[in-house]
Amino acid sequence: MTSTATASDVLLKAEPPPADIGFSGYLACFRGIVWREVLRFLHQRERFLSALVRPLVWLFIFAAGFRQVLGVSIIPPYQSYVLYETFVTPGLVGMILLFNAMQSSLSMVYDRETGAMRTLLVSPFPRSFLLLSKIIGGVAVAMLQAYVFLFVAYFWEIEPGAPAIALPFGIAIPHPFAGYLTVAPALFVSGVMLGALALFMSSVIKQLENFAGVMNFVIFPMFFASSALYPLWRIKESSPLLYEICRLNPFTYVVELIRFGFYGQIDWFSLAVVIGCSVLFLSAAIYAYNPSKGLIGRRGGPGGGA
Repeated sequence: MTSTATASDVLLKAEPPPADIGFSGYLACFRGIVWREVLRFLHQRERFLSALVRPLVWLFIFAAGFRQVLGVSIIPPYQSYVLYETFVTPGLVGMILLFNAMQSSLSMVYDRETGAMRTLLVSPFPRSFLLLSKIIGGVAVAMLQAYVFLFVAYFWEIEPGAPAIALPFGIAIPHPFAGYLTVAPALFVSGVMLGALALFMSSVIKQLENFAGVMNFVIFPMFFASSALYPLWRIKESSPLLYEICRLNPFTYVVELIRFGFYGQIDWFSLAVVIGCSVLFLSAAIYAYNPSKGLIGRRGGPGGGA
């Protein structure tokens, strides 16, 4: 028996964290992972601009051009007729979450190729805790991008419709600013679901060059085959088959959850679907990153070697 061990051996024999780590240890680890994601985002200004320009182009050009063509009838959660720009805004916010999740997936592939992921996974913390912390770090960045987009959209006269919120000590958040608060839980839950999906996909992508294919076969079908750009009833009138595809698309329920959140309401069915998909995708990602069982282990460990 030799005295040395390969990286794969270390991963396979990684033990659960000792009991003396305590809450402070988990908190320090969580803070470090989240802060790493934030710093990576702050050091990549082009990533921020690309994430912001993409939905703004759709809002200022696409939505403005279709304002007179695509009228939106009175459907929940809207209480009156709304302009197309107002209707499409939740879908564009979902686009920001979706693209940011895929950027996190790309960073995971890069970390696997450079070996940085090996350092993370051999730590004495549970792998599920590490992966969930990375997802939350990505969600924090995505929510920051989403609120910057909403800040710009506010000057385009796009305002949430949530009623005023009364807080303790006589503090009240007036309409329409209350909508920016009520939509936050929807953004967080949706970001976790998309981040878990992207994390699972990162275990399948072998090389950075394959990421372009993921963009074409995952991101764009999820976005266009949803209620992000058109109401489902209008899609049903034009194509019953496409309507059924949209109903099976988890991104549709992300958009609807955000849409209702802007108006201080909860679409309980969409919430149940998003939470269920989050648990499913996160479980699949944890399994895939298990070196003894998952897809990573079959390719020779998180370093990406055979």
